[in-house]
Amino acid sequence: MWMLVFTLLPLSALAYVSWHIWCLLPLGWIWKVLVILLMTGAFLLMFAGIFRSTDRLPMPLAVGIYEVGTSSIIILLYLFMLFLLLDLGRLIRLVPRSVLYNNWWTAGGIVLFMVVLFVYGYLHYQHKYREELHLTTSKPMAKPMKLVLISDLHIGYHNRRDELARWVDLINAEEPDLVLIGGDIIDGSMRPLIDQQMHEEFRRLKSPVYACIGNHEYYSGEPRACQFYKDAGIQLLQDSCAVVGDLCLIGRDDNTNMHRLPIGKLMQQADRSKYCILLVHQPHHLEQAEQQHVDFQFSGHTHHGQIWPISWITEHVYECAFGRHQRGNTQYYVTSGIGLWGGKFRIGTRSEYVVAYVQSDAQNNNN
Repeated sequence: MWMLVFTLLPLSALAYVSWHIWCLLPLGWIWKVLVILLMTGAFLLMFAGIFRSTDRLPMPLAVGIYEVGTSSIIILLYLFMLFLLLDLGRLIRLVPRSVLYNNWWTAGGIVLFMVVLFVYGYLHYQHKYREELHLTTSKPMAKPMKLVLISDLHIGYHNRRDELARWVDLINAEEPDLVLIGGDIIDGSMRPLIDQQMHEEFRRLKSPVYACIGNHEYYSGEPRACQFYKDAGIQLLQDSCAVVGDLCLIGRDDNTNMHRLPIGKLMQQADRSKYCILLVHQPHHLEQAEQQHVDFQFSGHTHHGQIWPISWITEHVYECAFGRHQRGNTQYYVTSGIGLWGGKFRIGTRSEYVVAYVQSDAQNNNN
């Protein structure tokens, strides 16, 4: 059902935008057909990436198809909204009919607007925002701990080894005691990770790395994803716990696995005398962590919608789609992610990594 909706909605938008482009461009019909065919072809390339047809192609061609295909769906969304706004303007007689028919000035203005918008979106994505958290606890801690928390790397055809290397350098510059990853390290296909030996970049991290699993690890094939975690030196917490100093790390399996442990049973494994950090990829049912007296939950998955106005949708779907949150004594942070899925654009949202300082109340009072 969802796949049908996911397919029909973009195709309807494509038809709507194509009609407007046909009306707008003052060109002969052959040139109009060519423009629309190119636009349609770019859009259809998205499905080649989704269904991994690119895995059989040379790497540069596979990268190009993925980049063009996944970027086109975002460009299509903004063209749809722009033409819809112009149509509403016509409906209330603010926009003359001539603006949308055989008009080079309108066509040029739309092209300029789209170029400026998406150059901004690309540059904004390249900047990684540093979010700082200060977490205190009444539980005893021998010393404060500094953590770097990231999620939704989506490494693959579009977030390749050179980009991953830059993220590793950012993390190492923080000199954290631990690195925690909230799932979706892998985008989909394992092929680019293996071809580019991306596990070697994770091996450059100078701190121990713990992670939970996300839905995209299941899309890529969970056994192969787990093997990649092992090769990368990442300690996977999949319905399991680990004690690291004065912290108890709990990693919950993604809800793609219908048989994952209930959080109550998972917390039976936890050392509750220590500061408990729950890593769970999708931030559903936040009340469960509160009921189990988890100290802090870190999640990702939402990307905060990645672009506006999708961010409005995620804010409606999730209790907390982005940022800090609290229920009772349990604190939460839902990150928009350091990477993203598809086209490399951030419009109205940000890419980020989180630096968290954890210390006891006594240590905080001494400071």
